[in-house]
Amino acid sequence: MSRDQEGSGGSAESSPELPRNRFSRRKSVCAERYDPEAEDESENEPKVVFPKSDEQRARLAASVKNILLFRALEKEQMQQVLDAMFEKRTQPDDHIIDQDDDGDNFYVIDSGLYDIFVNGNKVGSYNNTGSFGELALMYNTPRAATIVATTPGSLWALDRSSFRRIVLKNAAKKRKMYETLLENVSMLKSLEPYERMNLADALETKKYSDGECIIAQGDEADGCYFIETGSVRITMKNKNADDPTKEKQIATFSEGQFFGELALITNNPRAASVYACGDVRCAFLDVNAFERLLGPCMDIMKRNIAHYEEEVERMFGKGPK
Repeated sequence: MSRDQEGSGGSAESSPELPRNRFSRRKSVCAERYDPEAEDESENEPKVVFPKSDEQRARLAASVKNILLFRALEKEQMQQVLDAMFEKRTQPDDHIIDQDDDGDNFYVIDSGLYDIFVNGNKVGSYNNTGSFGELALMYNTPRAATIVATTPGSLWALDRSSFRRIVLKNAAKKRKMYETLLENVSMLKSLEPYERMNLADALETKKYSDGECIIAQGDEADGCYFIETGSVRITMKNKNADDPTKEKQIATFSEGQFFGELALITNNPRAASVYACGDVRCAFLDVNAFERLLGPCMDIMKRNIAHYEEEVERMFGKGPK
């Protein structure tokens, strides 16, 4: 459900049979525009911590693990989110949010069924999973939908201030960092600025320690990698050699370079292995986002295949794999 995931709906006039929201609601004042560059003072705000039992923390961790908004958070920032979230028990007919109200919290569903209304019409539902309420907090717009509980349930809520300070500010920093990285990748020069921005939003940081295998020859391809910091070495086994298990180094890549795209283009298993040289940070782009976002660069990447094959032939002679 897009548009605030807030499944809108049901004003008092259009749904008089439903009770009004029993949760406190902050009515719209003139909502200020969010500017992450101007919110440095929020770093000095006291961090919000709601104590939780081990059982609550386990349920919360399970509920948030697939939330896209949280994917880019570092471990410490994710810990701050978990600390700041608080549990709300719901009963049938509770209005969690109401269309046209100002946004107060972001919600993650732990359990229960919830109907989504827009202008009094039911347009969807949530079944024991999902999240809603982020767009009103991100863009300072009124709630686009009404969410009504239809069974007893439980929600995890993150208040407006914590959401902005932890989630939005981090997302803005990550986007800026990734856009700077991508601007220096020669293959991506043909992308329009908005295409690079979409690509930056799809990236996920992954960290590797010295000697760790990032991709292994023969594995299925799950995505490609852009090196943020550090360097990697690329090795290959030659099945026609006397010792087909022995790996030979064929290249080293460093900051601003990328790898892993060839297997995605050819739909073949990984043709080489890649190992971290020291500590390495990579921006990872999964296969689905790769196919969706990098179409304009496909001709350049196909030319890279020819260069790669020439390099392999130079190293091993004709016909090795």
